[in-house]
Order: sequence, then C-alpha cells, then structure tokens
Amino acid sequence: MYHGGSAKEDIEDNIDILRQRSRDAYMGIPTATAALKTMRTNVVAGGLMPAPQLDSDYLGLDEAAAEKLQAQIVREFALWADTPVCDAERMDNFYQLQQLAFLSYLMNGDTIALLPMKHKAGQPYDLRVRLIEADRVCSPDGFDRLMPCTVQGYEVESIVQGVETDADGMVTAYWICNRHPLGSNSAVDAAGLTWQRVEAYGEATGRRNVLHIMSRERIGQRRGVPLLAPVLESLKQLGRYTDAEITAAVISAMFTVFVKSQNPSDGRPFGEMIPAEELIDSADQSSIELGPGAIIDLNPGEEVQFADPKHPNTGYDEFTNAPIRLIGAGLEIPPEVMMKQFTTSYSAARGALNEFWRTCSMQRDWFTDDFCQPVYEEWFAEAVARGRIHALGFFTDPARRKAYTACAWNGPARTNLNPVQEVDAAIKRVDAGFSTAQEETAQMTGGDYNRNIKLRVTEAKRKREVDEIGKAQTAGE
Repeated sequence: MYHGGSAKEDIEDNIDILRQRSRDAYMGIPTATAALKTMRTNVVAGGLMPAPQLDSDYLGLDEAAAEKLQAQIVREFALWADTPVCDAERMDNFYQLQQLAFLSYLMNGDTIALLPMKHKAGQPYDLRVRLIEADRVCSPDGFDRLMPCTVQGYEVESIVQGVETDADGMVTAYWICNRHPLGSNSAVDAAGLTWQRVEAYGEATGRRNVLHIMSRERIGQRRGVPLLAPVLESLKQLGRYTDAEITAAVISAMFTVFVKSQNPSDGRPFGEMIPAEELIDSADQSSIELGPGAIIDLNPGEEVQFADPKHPNTGYDEFTNAPIRLIGAGLEIPPEVMMKQFTTSYSAARGALNEFWRTCSMQRDWFTDDFCQPVYEEWFAEAVARGRIHALGFFTDPARRKAYTACAWNGPARTNLNPVQEVDAAIKRVDAGFSTAQEETAQMTGGDYNRNIKLRVTEAKRKREVDEIGKAQTAGE
C-alpha cells in the first residue's frame, strides 16, 4: 500500500512533525548527533573564510591594483565579521553564525536569515544578520492559503508553511511568527501569536531581505526536509535497541544471585540487605531494589541459583553495524567517518574519506550560495555606499558589481591519511596545469597561497637576519 501526492502533501503537510522528530533524535540518539555534527564540522568547521577573486581584466585593474584592493576588502570585512556586531543578537561573529545556521539547516530542513540594518555608535557598518528558526516561519493562524485571499490587509495568492508565492509560483514574502509556536508561552497563550510579513526582495531596490537556506528535492517544494528524515525510523529503532541492551547489561550486573524457594515464605523484602545509603527509592516500602553482589532473602529450605542473562551481548557490535551502514548510506556519510573508526585497510579508509569529501563539497557549495555569498554581497554594497571601498560603477552596472563581489569561500581541508603522498600529488597536478597552487592550498590547508608566499618572504628575510647576527657573534668570539 502506498500514498503520495505533490510536494505539499508529502513534505509541507508533514514538516512540523518531521522537525520535532529530527530534533528529538539529535538530542537523544548518539548516532544522529554524530551524523549532524560530523557534517557540520567537515563542511563549515570554524567558518568558511572569504577570498576575494576580483575579475581584474573586466574591471581594468592591473595585478598590483587588484591585489591591493583585495587586501583592503579582506581587512574591511574583518572589521564587521570578526566581532558579534554582525549578529542582530550580538552573541556570535559571522563564522559562528555560519555554524549555527548550517546545523539548524541540517536539523530542521531549512534556516531563515534576515538582513536588517541597525546603527550602533562606534561601528563602521549597520548590516546585521538575524537567524530565524524554521518553526517561526509558518502560515498565519496555523493554516495554509491555497486560493487568493486577504491576510492582515495583504492580497495574497498562496501561502504554504509561511512562504507566500504569486500566481506564477515565485516566492514574494515570508510570514514570521513573533515567537516560537512550540514555546511554552505560545502553547498557553496561542491568542498572543502574531505574524509579520517580510518581503523576500525590496520592492524599490530589489535588495534581498530574506535568505532561505535549504536544498530542494521536489519541484514546487517550499520548505526543506531535515537531513535525518529518511532514516528517522532506523535511528529510533537503533536507539531503542541500544537503550535496551544497556539496561539489560546493568540489570544483569545487579542480578548477582537468585534465591530459589521450595515453599512460600514471608521472608525479608528485596532490598533489605542493601545499605541504606545505596538505596535509590528508600521512601517507597513497596519498591524492589537490587544491588551489586547482594544475596537476598535466603531462608531455610531455599537454595542459591546463579543467573546467566547473556549480557552484555557479544553480538551487539556486529548487529548494530548493519543499520549504521544503512543510515550512513542514506545520509551520504560513510560509517567509518560517522563513527570515527578507521579499522579497515588504508585504501578502504581513503576511499571512504574521498567519497565523503564529495558530499561535503556539494553541501559547502549550497551553503555558500544560500548564505555566505549573499551576506558578503550585502556587506560589500554597504562598504561601497559608505565610501570605505572604492568600486567604480558598482551600483550602476550589474556586471561590474558581480566582478567586484566574486569571492571563493575556503573551509576546512580534507583529511589526509598520508600527507607526503597528498603533497606529491598536489605538486604534480599544479605542474601539469590540472590545478593551481591557490586551489591546492585551499583544499589541503584551507589557506591562501598568495598570502602564504608573502609571509614566507618575510620569514625568509628574518631568518637571514638571524643567521647573519649569529655569524657575527661567532666571529666576534
């Protein structure tokens, strides 16, 4: 038997319960926690760093001028991104916001980011990033509108899970609840919930007001699906089995000796022989408690019988590895990477890491396009508007604007099982023209090749100076 429908019936109508189950799995099942945090750490880690890539040929800049401007852009961006001033809540810097936004996207299916402007004395920039948890973007009063109607004075064509679209299906606005719909205050005082309509793009300027971080799997899909959704059932069963095995092992450790009685007796109750300070529920006289190594209720006519509960289960690892492999396949995370156990051969471990790197690379590209680059472009526009960065034709020519804001986002380097072989392979790729030194540096260390070269020149100069001082001191002696 099967049942299905459009993206709305299959996804949006079930998205609330999927989010809640995904968060429950993340908080209570170690395998689920490992999957999301492994993805977060390998895709974002400490944050994706911008490396401006100006199109100097189109902008008419020589190499020296382009490098100078790129260095200035990096310094200016650091003024805004390296401090919590960029966060509307003033808690995280931009790179910490990336981690929060990406983890929330994995857990809930999508994340919403607003880009308000708020002036603070002594701060060079007014741009702020406000992250909104997915649950707060929902349809007013809790139900979708699939036909043209009026909502809070606005003529709307359609609203599905808080996402408003026009007659052509283009996203025009988002409806954001004033607080979390599942919060304790919201549950008690549902009448106090209000919704604010935020246009996706400014009507006059076309500026992006809302960033929607998600990856679509269906045509017509408006909200994202939690990463754990396809494997929630397997995760839940694995969690239950693990809890049952642990409980059985604990009980078997307590069940040191059973007493087998030939005749019914009114013997001492279970737990009487356990010291009072070790009792868990001493206030309840009817409770039965067990203790490690305790011999309980041994009267005349009774015999001792040792229990053999077969726990811990010697087949636990072998059995759990099967569902973990299936879960890893469903999430595109090799089980070796997810469980941090590389016990197979070198070639198998390297193959698992290479396959996982492809997944991380795809996720990083999506996240960069949905969050990092749009935020960077909005910041760049403010920097140009304030005169802190000079970019001729930035606001008049879209092509020049794109040439100025071209940027690569470097993240954590891929894991190298044999660094010597990896370096040799990188050198050969660069020498053959298959790659560039900049690309190889970004992949291997997450750094910047041009910046490294400048630092190496400085280091070499200092080393020569130190060597000359040492020689002079030796000669003087």
